[in-house]
Amino acid sequence: MASAREIRRRIRSVKNTGKITKAMELVSASKMRRAQRNVLATRPYADRLYDVMGELTVRSLGGSSDHPLLQAHSSIRHVALIVVTPDRGLCGALNSNVIRAASRFILEQREQGRSVDVLAVGKKGRDFMYRTDQSVAAEIIGLGDAPPLVDVLPIATEAIKGYIPNEQGAHRYDEVYLLYTEFVNTLVQRPKLRRFLPVDPPGDAGQTKVDYSYEPGREEVLDQLLPRFIEVQLYQAILESIASEHSARMIAMRNANDNAKELVRDLTLTYNKARQAAITKEISEIAAGAVALE
Repeated sequence: MASAREIRRRIRSVKNTGKITKAMELVSASKMRRAQRNVLATRPYADRLYDVMGELTVRSLGGSSDHPLLQAHSSIRHVALIVVTPDRGLCGALNSNVIRAASRFILEQREQGRSVDVLAVGKKGRDFMYRTDQSVAAEIIGLGDAPPLVDVLPIATEAIKGYIPNEQGAHRYDEVYLLYTEFVNTLVQRPKLRRFLPVDPPGDAGQTKVDYSYEPGREEVLDQLLPRFIEVQLYQAILESIASEHSARMIAMRNANDNAKELVRDLTLTYNKARQAAITKEISEIAAGAVALE
């Protein structure tokens, strides 16, 4: 058994760790509330954009358009994957879940004979891709807790330019996928993988009863609307990931704080037993000495 002094030192160390995790829990709770507000604030714009684009592609254009972002490529040989992860750890299994899903997707694509380029958003995902020698075509780190839309445009622009054929008809990506952490609630955050390009027109949005008027024309509006729609979808996914990060970190720090308290209780009990054993030993030695003197 460890000495009483060593146990006291461990108790102080665990208590200090518990203070740190408690502070981190409170900070994450505050950031999580702000991140949730950001997610909710962007949804009305994203929903209205979804409705307008659905009305354009389904009803006004008869469900067909020659826009390159809506056209699927004939063969799939080169795929891009946008991976959204946090810049920091200490958020439970959130990072490992996203990275595991990305690794599984890359492996499945390679088994089908396709190459994969990674567009990394976040330091954790980028570092993993570099460590495993993946092809990283673009990266963004240090977005912070409330990034403006302009900060995420480079990744969206890279995906759009890579998908749209150039004048010679060549393109880098045949499909683009987006992997991020969907914020369900404070306790549940799950990785979500979906096809990002080509854009799937909203199938039910064309049933809206709103009769829009377009200037200068429907095709011109759609040409400007589709890139904005893609950018907003990516921005919304990043905000979802930020809210998921702070929620996961808050829960992880709460669990760490609870574990620290439980460990302090166990160490205190061990300390009391060690001290009682030491006192009993000293009393026994005193009693034996007294008997010897008699």
